[in-house]
Amino acid sequence: MRLVYPSLYLCIYNVASLVTHLGIRVIIGQMVIDFHTHIVPPRVKQNRQDYACSDAGFASIFSDPKAKLATVEELIAAMDRDEVELSIVLNYGWSTQSLCTEVNNYILESVAHYPKRLVGFCSVAPAEGEIALRELERCIKGGVKGIGELRLDNQLKSRNWLEVVSPLVELVIKNNLIMMTHASEPIGRQYPGKGKVTHNLLYALITDFPDLKLVCAHWGGGLPFYALMPEVKAAMKNVYFDTAASPFLYAPQIYGQVAQLVGAEKILFGSDYPLMPQRRLLKEISALDLSTGTKEKILSGNAQKLLGVANK
Repeated sequence: MRLVYPSLYLCIYNVASLVTHLGIRVIIGQMVIDFHTHIVPPRVKQNRQDYACSDAGFASIFSDPKAKLATVEELIAAMDRDEVELSIVLNYGWSTQSLCTEVNNYILESVAHYPKRLVGFCSVAPAEGEIALRELERCIKGGVKGIGELRLDNQLKSRNWLEVVSPLVELVIKNNLIMMTHASEPIGRQYPGKGKVTHNLLYALITDFPDLKLVCAHWGGGLPFYALMPEVKAAMKNVYFDTAASPFLYAPQIYGQVAQLVGAEKILFGSDYPLMPQRRLLKEISALDLSTGTKEKILSGNAQKLLGVANK
């Protein structure tokens, strides 16, 4: 067949080359907002072992030199390469307020430098009480749209953790912010930073603060599957789930399953860059047997509504 139809193979090759040249937009055909990316100051990336020694939260994920860290310039370059219009830049759930503040400053500076490409979230150490509240207030004045990615396990080890976090959550609600929390699967593979933010912790937060706009990262550690219980689905009226690191955790069928269980309007495209290239998840989504409308919601529509940003 190759001898009979050489022009057919040449045509297929040329189309593939054109798609590669033009970029991911040819495949997706949608505006893209990445709701889950991370950046750190260059000095943190360059001196990771020093930070690992001073912050247990940092050490649990980044003490391994192979663990990926990225600066804002690297993120912007990745966004340009993969044709992502807007990224939400998150802090991490560090154990110390000093490191939270250091990275908050960098996020605020980065958003000010790239106001049309980035939306900033800040982080605080909730156990530090008034210090954490003052830092959140400072970041609100700086223009952040939310707080996260928090770690309810590492940052709130007290048995009365809901009482500890309550003033922080009330401030988030009062200022119409979004909270993002890490989420962990109670079973399955182990990985650095997996933690123990499982569905029981998440559901306690959701039911105690029903007005909180909450994004549960990594598909909420499987929490959407409990939406088969009517009372759980009703409780999650203000809860969203991002797709961060999805290929490491779930089969691609999870997109359709979660869309059926909680609604496609609850799913936010998130890559977890630099852990994973944005392109990898975009290609996975493009290959799914989902309607164009559903893909549009996941890739940008839901994020636009949640953030209150207009379409280009």
